[in-house]
Amino acid sequence: MEQHISDGLSAKGVRAVREVLARYVESGRIPGLVALVGRGGQTHVEALGTMRHDGGGPMRRETVFRMASTSKPVTMAAAMVLVDECRLRLDDLVEQWLPELADRQVLKRVDGPLEETVPARRPITVRDLLTSTFGLGMDLTALGTPIMDAVFERGIFSQSATDLAAPDEWMRRLGTLPLMHQPGEHWQYQISNDVLGVLVARVTGQSFESFLSERIFGPLGMRDTGFHVPADKIDRLPPCYTPDPGTGEFTVWDEAEGGQYSAPPAFPSGGGGLVSTVDDYHAYFRMLLNHGTHEGERILSRPAVELMTTNCLTAEQQAARSALARDNVHISFGQGQHGGWGYGMAVRTYRGDYAPVGQFGWDGGTGTTAYADPRHDLVGILLTQVGLSVPAPAQLIQDFWTTLYQVIDD
Repeated sequence: MEQHISDGLSAKGVRAVREVLARYVESGRIPGLVALVGRGGQTHVEALGTMRHDGGGPMRRETVFRMASTSKPVTMAAAMVLVDECRLRLDDLVEQWLPELADRQVLKRVDGPLEETVPARRPITVRDLLTSTFGLGMDLTALGTPIMDAVFERGIFSQSATDLAAPDEWMRRLGTLPLMHQPGEHWQYQISNDVLGVLVARVTGQSFESFLSERIFGPLGMRDTGFHVPADKIDRLPPCYTPDPGTGEFTVWDEAEGGQYSAPPAFPSGGGGLVSTVDDYHAYFRMLLNHGTHEGERILSRPAVELMTTNCLTAEQQAARSALARDNVHISFGQGQHGGWGYGMAVRTYRGDYAPVGQFGWDGGTGTTAYADPRHDLVGILLTQVGLSVPAPAQLIQDFWTTLYQVIDD
């Protein structure tokens, strides 16, 4: 008879997860990691390896990680609080708060000159931002086009937390660009989440970080989550590596002390700016599985959570997103193939691997992953600080999920 830890987590399965994680650490491909599996009331955590690739202190449960794009599902909650409170409506025009996005022009061709445009058929709505369909975003298939070059040159997108301008100046620069697609037409990555952070700040009259802290992080007990790491916690932040794609040699992308996350950023990026821990993220995803409540306190309404975690793309938009993921596996190392998209996160709409339809969450370019599965009442989180410039962190994430689903044994 298989031994169970409890709540349907088999001891043999948990050992298999640990063995797969340890294989990456012992091979030297991943210096260290922290992983969590939570099911029902049971939580199991593994902390393996060291903070630095050349040694240093051990990884611990309370290690703080740069969450990169795994920020998106969490920062989205701020906007949904405002929808719950009727301070925002899904089809409100955003230009009343974001005048920089009024009277948009749209490129005639995505790869065409910035001057060749037509007027937008309609204004941009809150819904367009929530669903990442407002007309502008990162597109791996359009790299090297005038619009993508302009996005980088004007500092609209940066992998560096310190390279983004303060929100008002950032919005001004964004407003100088045409859209790539008509509002509501096409799913695109990243930029809408950063715009939402500015929208939340302007609607509330608070900074995006203070509103998130007050309404999400505080009530959930997410004490180590924010847009920077205070000085008294900086020793808990490992360096972040971007290995050389050719040699695999570890290159430090960001140090802890004096690095990008050692002071509050000019721009708190909803798309990729958070730092956090496995337990803080577990609290957030557990709240989503609990239909918006945490320890008896309601954080989000049940329908808000349902909307966030349900595919909101049309069949046409979904086909384009799926093609983008499948056709760029050589760049994404296989990440992003889920089918659907909710608000700030992927939603599985077909069975493409061991995870069932309905699983929701997202991954980050610093080697992070966090998903919840309502069918199995399961949360899985794996945090490293190895960027996806090489396949190893993505393969680790995939192997984590493959073994994690074998832990369920009931």
